Amino acid sequence: MRIGDAAAAAGTTPRALRFYEQRGLLPAPTRTASGQRDYGPGEVALVRVIRELLALGLTVEDLHSRAHRLHLLAADPPPKCGSVPHACAFVEVVERRLALLDAEIERLTRLRANLARRTYQPPDDDVDADAVVPADSLR
Repeated sequence: MRIGDAAAAAGTTPRALRFYEQRGLLPAPTRTASGQRDYGPGEVALVRVIRELLALGLTVEDLHSRAHRLHLLAADPPPKCGSVPHACAFVEVVERRLALLDAEIERLTRLRANLARRTYQPPDDDVDADAVVPADSLR
């Protein structure tokens, strides 16, 4: 199928397919006699996997580091870790991304608690409750 049809089938755009190809996530498809890209169901399934992994918070760089294994995740059903050699190639990438997400959640939780504490802290008797708090004191 042509690029527009493949993109529609995968829920994305032709530009995204070209981008994935340029970044090495999607192998270059075969070409028709007129030079147009010709995608099959396997490529469409792979694009769906790429989109799902990106939506889960992995980055293009994360996926690029394991691009040679993305096709394993496009299998229906995907193999279980240990059932196919190197099927768990993403565990290290996912664990690293989870650690980054955990650190960001911790940072945001502290930020939220600090903001809530400053916002909802009962006013002192000596302090005007309607006074404007200087922006630099909110850090």
